[in-house]
Amino acid sequence: MKARTLPLAGILFLYVLLPSVFASTAGTEEKERVPGAVWVKLSKPEGMGWSSSRLDEARAFSKKIGSTAVVIVQGGVVIDEWGEVATKSPAHSVRKSLLSALIGIAIAEKKISLTDTMADLGIDDYEPSLTDVEKQATVGDLIKARSGIYHAALYESKRMTASKPKRGSYDPGTFWHYNNWDFNTLGTIYRQETGDDIFEAFDQKIATSLQMQDYSPTDGEYVSGSKSVHDAYPFRISARDLARFGLLYLRDGKWNGQQIVPENWVAESTVSHSKIGADKGYGYMWWTGRGSFRHLNVKEPVYFASGYRRQYAFVFPYLDLVIVHRINSDTSKAYPPWRQIERLLWHIFAAAGETDIGPNPAIESAVGKHLKADDLQETFPGITLSGRSRRGHPFRVTMHADGKLTAVAGSTDEYTDSGTWRIEEDQYCRKYVKWSGGRDLCFSIVRVGNTFKFYDDTGTYYARSESKGD
Repeated sequence: MKARTLPLAGILFLYVLLPSVFASTAGTEEKERVPGAVWVKLSKPEGMGWSSSRLDEARAFSKKIGSTAVVIVQGGVVIDEWGEVATKSPAHSVRKSLLSALIGIAIAEKKISLTDTMADLGIDDYEPSLTDVEKQATVGDLIKARSGIYHAALYESKRMTASKPKRGSYDPGTFWHYNNWDFNTLGTIYRQETGDDIFEAFDQKIATSLQMQDYSPTDGEYVSGSKSVHDAYPFRISARDLARFGLLYLRDGKWNGQQIVPENWVAESTVSHSKIGADKGYGYMWWTGRGSFRHLNVKEPVYFASGYRRQYAFVFPYLDLVIVHRINSDTSKAYPPWRQIERLLWHIFAAAGETDIGPNPAIESAVGKHLKADDLQETFPGITLSGRSRRGHPFRVTMHADGKLTAVAGSTDEYTDSGTWRIEEDQYCRKYVKWSGGRDLCFSIVRVGNTFKFYDDTGTYYARSESKGD
């Protein structure tokens, strides 16, 4: 994919007709352009090489998966937006990227040091308190989620609690684990070492400088509890304000000629300090790398802030592009799987005119035979399908004629499961006892020879399997 820039005619149009809405001047490089008090939104995206009809496709799909708001920013202007872009809703774990920016500022002010240990800072927790080894974890270890401190933490899901290693499993700095104890304790350290309230500081040091349209210090709160002395610090923020934050990082921490977040901190924060998969990593409370996108071809660099219920601020520097996706967890129970977020991004990239992004993940574009009920009834009894799981494990699933299935996975078949399968109208449905959380899932299937491609209820590509023969 090639980087896209605003055509000269578009620049002249925006500066001549809309001089008051840009904070930058006409002589400033495009890479430094930021909005003023209000965003500039293009009335015709074609002026920057985008397709309105393809943006309409993206908008329609986002509604299908329950998106509350989407904002697309390129060249410092809003290409398109829809939904509740001004509604302040829970940011969930996006809060960590917001705090990371404040910590970067505090480090530049020499109020916090990445090399300070928990012992240096007098950090401890409720019984069972930190061990001497745990107290050697540094601020740098915490911000990279490598503290090795697996004390109980606030504001974490049951899954996070269940996946936490045992206390003492790893020495500080040696192992990455997404750990709310680390993130919450960083909030304590920030307040202790700077003397600032997190939400007031975000307002004064970031939101005001960026002219955020909706944010107020009252949009944050501290969550305390008996599990840990270290409070969580959830934020509420609007989609259009989160887009400004993403653009701040895209602009290397600079806004209207002022360095808001140190440039070196932005660079260090958004590269991988821990490899957590192929071309996928974790920085300073930012997710990094193209490997997060399994069915969408993107180029480096890429990084994003991520929160529960699909809160995202994606930053694609090579395209000068920020994409914000929100689901308002106050009012919506939607939680689309990652593959559907990837498909939404695919539609947006296609609307931008990008071509080297991989095949369209929609079933309407699938090449092959779209199997109907009769085809499925004829093909599936007794068939064994094999492939690789999303975790890379080889697997085999056999559909028995009596409607039961058996499954094995792993290089030595160490994982096993059973369940049932059926044909319902033109879909194949299956339910494992243990895998997939015991959910009953149905798929439309496209066949090419002995390859079967599975598509979910939104018509989005899910997986592929192979059979040994007809």
